[in-house]
Amino acid sequence: METSKDTGPRVGNPWGILALLALGLLISFVDRTSLSSALADKSFVEHFALTSVERGWLNSAFFWSYGLCQLAMGWIVDRYGVKWPYTVCFTIWCLATALTGAVTTLGALILMRLLVGAAEAVVIPASYRWMGNNFMESQKGLAVGIFTTGGKIGPAIGAPIAAWIIVHHSWQMMFVATGLVGLVWLAPWLLAVRNDYPSKAEQAVRRDGKPSITIGRLLASPVVWGGMINNFCYGYFTFYCMSWMPAYLVEQRGLSLKESGLYTFFSFIGIAIVATIAGWAADCLIAGGRDAVLVRKSFVIAGFIGGTTVLLGAYAPSLEMALFWNVLSLSLLGLTTANNTTLCKLTLIPKQAIGLNTGLQQVATSLAGGISASFSGWLLHVSGSYHAPMLAIFVFLLIGAGSSVVLLQRKWAPKVADATPEAAAAGPVAGAAKP
Repeated sequence: METSKDTGPRVGNPWGILALLALGLLISFVDRTSLSSALADKSFVEHFALTSVERGWLNSAFFWSYGLCQLAMGWIVDRYGVKWPYTVCFTIWCLATALTGAVTTLGALILMRLLVGAAEAVVIPASYRWMGNNFMESQKGLAVGIFTTGGKIGPAIGAPIAAWIIVHHSWQMMFVATGLVGLVWLAPWLLAVRNDYPSKAEQAVRRDGKPSITIGRLLASPVVWGGMINNFCYGYFTFYCMSWMPAYLVEQRGLSLKESGLYTFFSFIGIAIVATIAGWAADCLIAGGRDAVLVRKSFVIAGFIGGTTVLLGAYAPSLEMALFWNVLSLSLLGLTTANNTTLCKLTLIPKQAIGLNTGLQQVATSLAGGISASFSGWLLHVSGSYHAPMLAIFVFLLIGAGSSVVLLQRKWAPKVADATPEAAAAGPVAGAAKP
């Protein structure tokens, strides 16, 4: 049941701020995925004398610190709002990316990646907290779809840009350029976004010392576990593409570094377009009276099943068919993107816990990134082929589809513990529950 406080946004033009959040996500993905282009460059690999296993561990370094800091960042944005924590962390990760171009040892390189990961951990908890407070249920699918395009366009444009800079200049210049250019984003962010400290109702709950949603209460919910499983399975595929797709296209399919960047672009543009359309389509069905959970679950399951076509690309006999399935499989996964995020981080989650729950969900996403990067490197090392890493993707996508069917049910959503009027007023997200 919607409350009066859930019928509209807290700011006059939430779509303008959403555009900034999407651009911030785009910049974060450019900075986190720039390493994948460097790892497909022979001079970079030879400079640090990297094996396939070491490339996998280096790709995964970002995700370990990113995952470890998710819960802390979720707590911070719930406690202090979005604007200033995001500002500080954004500055840190851009500078750390730029400084990566100056490192000369493997240890220093890993340290910079860990720093980038820790600072970027703020992006998702902060963004979804802001969207949860400023969009209605019938707007959230489109809002999340638009936002997540930043995470797809980032690697889409980041891969060819990084490859171009490496080819025409050097890998050092690539890191410096991608890190420093992003700082321009801070000016409109600081001007447009107001301070967004927690509401009086939320502060009252904290003063009473009775948190309405604890980590324990979240972990008791099958919906939260379903969200973590889905985020892991979804992230395993997408992070494989960010970490290993350029190397796969160069080493197994014989493309040049520039060509690999181009086809990486097509794959991520495809998932971005499908994600936005699928989020909007689900919103339309929900606005027409369809059940929000059932609608979004249907899109999620279809996306996981569609993504399994990646295995057809792995065994395709021709380059053309391999590239076709490579692009199509990731694009079809876009059916899952916005609807899974909306369902597991907004629709079924009380507003008081959006930041904390998102941080918890992102731990699973980060774990997927770390395991995908390192496990794929190990599978490549022991098998000598990219077939084994893609078979692992196939299995995880099927697990995600099964998790969606079984665990994402409204009756298992986390409940608000407080019975106070103030807590109730700050309670469930609009449209999150029906009698």
